[in-house]
Amino acid sequence: MTDSFKAKTLLDVGAQKYEILSLAALKSQNVDRLPFSLKILLENLLRFEDGVNVTRADIEALLKWDPKAAPSHEIAFTPARVIMQDFTGVPCIVDLAAMREAIVKLGGDPQKVNPLAPAELVIDHSVQVDEYGAANSLQHNNEIEFQRNGERYSFLRWGADRIQQFRRGAAQYRHRAPGQY
Repeated sequence: MTDSFKAKTLLDVGAQKYEILSLAALKSQNVDRLPFSLKILLENLLRFEDGVNVTRADIEALLKWDPKAAPSHEIAFTPARVIMQDFTGVPCIVDLAAMREAIVKLGGDPQKVNPLAPAELVIDHSVQVDEYGAANSLQHNNEIEFQRNGERYSFLRWGADRIQQFRRGAAQYRHRAPGQY
C-alpha cells in the first residue's frame, strides 16, 4: 500500500491499536469542504492507494472536487465487501462458474477466477404455501420448496464451497412463510 499523503496513523482503543487512514492528516487539503459521501470515497481511495489501481492523482482529483464543474476524472471505488440478493447474486455466481469453465477449456487454473472483494449472498424469499391447516403442513411445504429449488440451492452451495471470497457460510438461506416479515 502507498501512503502518498502520510494519512496512516494508529488509533488506540483500550489495549488495542488499529492502523487507520485519517482524514485529519489532510487538513491542508481543505477536506472539511467535501460532502460526507465524498469523505467516505476519499478514505476508500487512501486505503486502497497502490500506485496502479488507485493513484495519488486519483486522490488529488477528489481533493480538488468542484461541485459546479462537470466530472473530469474517473475515480475507483473498492468496496470492503459486496452483499447481493438472490436476483443479482445468482447470475453473478453463474458468470463466475462460466468463466471458470472457459479457463479450464483454455488450459488455465479455474481457482484464479474469484471476486476481488468478499461477497455475501443473501437468499430471502417466501415459501409458497401448498398445504395448510395440518400438523405436518410446514414440513410438507419445506419438502416441496426443496424439490422446486434443490438444483439452485446445490449450485449456490457449490459456489460457497469453491469460490474464494465467497466463503462457506456466507450464503445465507432464509425461508419465511407469507406474513412472517
